[in-house]
Amino acid sequence: MSDEQELGITESKQYNTGEWYAEVVQKAGLANYGPEGMSGFIVTRPRGYALWEAIQNYLDGEFKKTGVQNAYFPLFIPESYLEREKDIVEGFDPEVAWVTHGGHEELEERLAVRPTSESIIAPYMARWVRSHRDLPLRVNQWASVVRWEATETKPFFRTKEFLWQEGHTAHETRDGAWDETMTRLSQYRSLYEDVLAIPVLRGAKPEHDKFPGADTTTTVEALMPDGKSVQAGTSHYLGTSFAEAFDLTYTTEDEDEEPAHTTSWGLSWRSLGALIMTHSDDQGLVLPPTIAPEQVVIVPIWQADTQEKVLEYAEGIADELEDAGVRVELDARDERNPGFKFNEWELKGVPVRFEIGPNEVDDDVVTAVHRPDGESVELDRENIAEAVQEQFDEVYAKLYAAAEENLEENVREATARNEILGTIGQHGGYVKAPWCGDEACEDEIKDQIAAEIVMVPLNDEDAEIHDGEDCAVCGDDAEETAYFAKSY
Repeated sequence: MSDEQELGITESKQYNTGEWYAEVVQKAGLANYGPEGMSGFIVTRPRGYALWEAIQNYLDGEFKKTGVQNAYFPLFIPESYLEREKDIVEGFDPEVAWVTHGGHEELEERLAVRPTSESIIAPYMARWVRSHRDLPLRVNQWASVVRWEATETKPFFRTKEFLWQEGHTAHETRDGAWDETMTRLSQYRSLYEDVLAIPVLRGAKPEHDKFPGADTTTTVEALMPDGKSVQAGTSHYLGTSFAEAFDLTYTTEDEDEEPAHTTSWGLSWRSLGALIMTHSDDQGLVLPPTIAPEQVVIVPIWQADTQEKVLEYAEGIADELEDAGVRVELDARDERNPGFKFNEWELKGVPVRFEIGPNEVDDDVVTAVHRPDGESVELDRENIAEAVQEQFDEVYAKLYAAAEENLEENVREATARNEILGTIGQHGGYVKAPWCGDEACEDEIKDQIAAEIVMVPLNDEDAEIHDGEDCAVCGDDAEETAYFAKSY
């Protein structure tokens, strides 16, 4: 174990959230900051990458159930391709990294390092689509993108290069494309709520904050314990603008030529940042069993005269769990004492710890300890594989309940500008307020308290604006409900 892990977590989640987060990421073995002179980049360690693989495997399976096929497109995008969709160029130009030379030779045309891939995927989809029989077409790629933001590095939240998936589809009709948009948003919601134990809100971005070139951008938003919102995943209905720009057309049954309706949707390793920030504590990383690289760690506790029988008993349990598909680690290191091992595995976020000493062997039981709260439960040795699944369910329920309570307690309403400012300033979280739809009203809040409209609700009671309601900022007639919050 490294010296940095021996030190434990020295910062407080409540009082020094940024420093605490950086400590957890590094000391739990998830990532390191990039080389000197490369601000904004990180090195993802195997333990951190294992978490990303778990997310990837879950989503990849869900995508394929609905007809999505994986593909891969070049990292470099010719400038002329970007320029064919002007909104993409205008939206991403400040963040694009450009390649101007190949070896010692200057390129005839600059190449953009992929900031997003609509402008290179759409032209190839156009080659693959001729008739309505070719639709719907669904492709996805797992890749990295580069956005040259001048922000402080925050692993998994803010980095110049980040891992993500981006799906792209083409459809005959608006309804088909809109259903696709909602399907992907639902899958992102399921990832957070059913895998990461994080409840999310579902909505749309305001018109001025939608994806460049999109008709509608939908989002799932997760509230962090420090009161800030995370844009947890986005799904875009692009309309026909990209199809028209890249000649993505199809022939109808009546032999008419029509532009396709397209979508794109993406989720990045920001989901890992949300996972770490939501559940972890001052002892280190906390992970739900659904995603933890090790779901159970077994720590045998012995004296010289009991070592053999304790180890034999522990090894039998480890083998049984492994045969049942449980991700289990038997920590039989002789050079480390049990207390050290407890602290190390707590730091690494293992959700369930089995403590096995001579008393457990004699009584044919196991002492199980939950990572979130230290609750200790005695389990019978018989049918241990079934029993541990119940412990996983309990741990997951505890994590979800805590995150849900944080969300429910931190959605507040306001009807006046000062109420928005005061509530966010004092409590953080989300403030629901009637809004006229004018970006200038958001700017006024943003300038004073660095909060923005993170979403407007989608087609439910939450979105209702009643007759006579005025915008909470300017007093003009309200058109929709806005959720204001500070965000990552």
